[in-house]
Amino acid sequence: MRHIILFGLLLPLGLRAQTFKADIKDLSFMAGTWGQHHEWGDMEEFWGPPMGNNMVCSYRCVKDGKVLFYEFVVIEQSDSIPVMILRHFKPGNIAREERDKPERYPLVALDRDKAVFASPSVRLTYHRVDPDHMDILLEEKKDTSTFHYKRLQYSLP
Repeated sequence: MRHIILFGLLLPLGLRAQTFKADIKDLSFMAGTWGQHHEWGDMEEFWGPPMGNNMVCSYRCVKDGKVLFYEFVVIEQSDSIPVMILRHFKPGNIAREERDKPERYPLVALDRDKAVFASPSVRLTYHRVDPDHMDILLEEKKDTSTFHYKRLQYSLP
């Protein structure tokens, strides 16, 4: 009888310990062209919609008419979760990270219109507040920054 009670108490713990799973399609809320004016400079971030097992993003930060840096980001579906893979580039398309060592941030939490990616030293939260606004929270060991993006609309000349 004691074993049955113990098993009944431990069963819910085992269910909660199941592996977190998510699909790349769950991140479609991030798709679009987003931007803001920031003290760092004017920022633009383009996210393509999920296609196959991935999403792609290009980012640029421009201050006083000159690029400060770029980023190229992919999110690729692993067996159980999407993983963000990021590289920074200096002007001239010169990568900051080593050739075979991009930054990697597995998806660690997902809610409606909110995704959290994390590594041991960085946590990135993408939260689409409404159809035309997305906040990105960048948490590093010693600094936290919030970027309040608006959906950008471009018209062809």
